[in-house]
Amino acid sequence: MSADGKLLDVQHVTVEFHIGGLVGGTLLTAVNDISFSLESDKPEIFTLAGESGSGKTTLSRLLLRDLEPTRGKVLFEGRDLSTIRKRSEFNEFIKKVQPVFQNPFETFSPLRRVEAYLFDTALNFGMASDRREAAVVVDEALRNVGLSLDEVTQRYPHELSGGQIQRVSVARALISKPRLILADEPVSMVDASLRMEIVNLFQKLRDEQKVSVIYITHDLATAYYISDRIGIMLRGYIVESGPVEDVLERPAHPYTQLLKESVPEPAPKERESWAKHITLGTTEVKEYGRIGCKFAGRCPQVMDICRKADPPDVQVGRQTVKCYLYSEHGENAAPGAIASNPGQHLQ
Repeated sequence: MSADGKLLDVQHVTVEFHIGGLVGGTLLTAVNDISFSLESDKPEIFTLAGESGSGKTTLSRLLLRDLEPTRGKVLFEGRDLSTIRKRSEFNEFIKKVQPVFQNPFETFSPLRRVEAYLFDTALNFGMASDRREAAVVVDEALRNVGLSLDEVTQRYPHELSGGQIQRVSVARALISKPRLILADEPVSMVDASLRMEIVNLFQKLRDEQKVSVIYITHDLATAYYISDRIGIMLRGYIVESGPVEDVLERPAHPYTQLLKESVPEPAPKERESWAKHITLGTTEVKEYGRIGCKFAGRCPQVMDICRKADPPDVQVGRQTVKCYLYSEHGENAAPGAIASNPGQHLQ
């Protein structure tokens, strides 16, 4: 545990890429000055929601130490991930921070039996000293996701359903007894009838196994259903974050307000009413290069200042909002107002 009690602490991270070559190319800021943290003693599901190209997958690669930040730093249990150099240190880190990827059928070779991966994971992470001990560890992990070793033994990935193989992916992540699971679009390849089964599993892991989850998605329905907190990403920024009920029921940022227009109004205490699959819009690369607020070209409440400089982070109730509407520049504006025909701004 870190001295300040934080499991994960993301401090002003920025990731920049050159596209089109180093000479005459374009500098793309895929993640821009993002900060958030997870408490060590309070397991939770924190969601990063955004359309394709919002920066959420780049951020997930950063959290798995697959990328180095251009600026800022990421601390896990108080240690700066950039200081991890030795293979043994990385293995210890990945033992505690496990990924669950979008397509489970890409995780497992079709030519290898499923249990072989699970046994290798138990043995390679030192969770068992031989196959007999590994069988106990593997069966326990599978039972935590509603399966058993008997059900998957001698079976190849194509012999399992999409829901089963994704649960096996989660079980594999659980074998090392992680403190954090990073789930990147874990239900987007699963049939709609099985999505709730998978997201309910993450809630169970939080409540019973005390595992925190960073849930990365473009699906606001499942995000609303399972999240404790949510961050809405737009062109590399988190433009609004806070408790999921506040952000998605009472959105403050004009972008989040427009997103809410695309989903059914949730009935009180009935998150299932958001069970429709919601997909956000397509990427506009030009917005990444825009000076000032990346949403200025589509915002119904845009002001001159929005096109000149990045907006500040402002506390609005329990939400943090990156918007000039809630600063001194927006004193004469009508915070929370929305255009009568918001669709016209999404063209």
